[in-house]
Amino acid sequence: MSNPKDSLYSAPLNGEWEKSSFSNGTGDSCVQIMPIDGGVAFGDSKRRDLDGALRFTDREMLAHILAVKAGQYDHLIPEGTEL
Repeated sequence: MSNPKDSLYSAPLNGEWEKSSFSNGTGDSCVQIMPIDGGVAFGDSKRRDLDGALRFTDREMLAHILAVKAGQYDHLIPEGTEL
């Protein structure tokens, strides 16, 4: 029995990376995202080894976006942190 995410990790990363508009210009806060078949890949612009990208299904991504929008992770940002 195969893991449903196996197909995500075998999907090629041959699309265009999108950088957050909240990333700063110095390149030290650049989270990137790329749509792939069945989900999305997350990468770090400082780590160009594309095999290290994290991959999430569409449902996982939706759950994460909704949690972020609801402020569920706000407590993880240390006070005084700025971009």
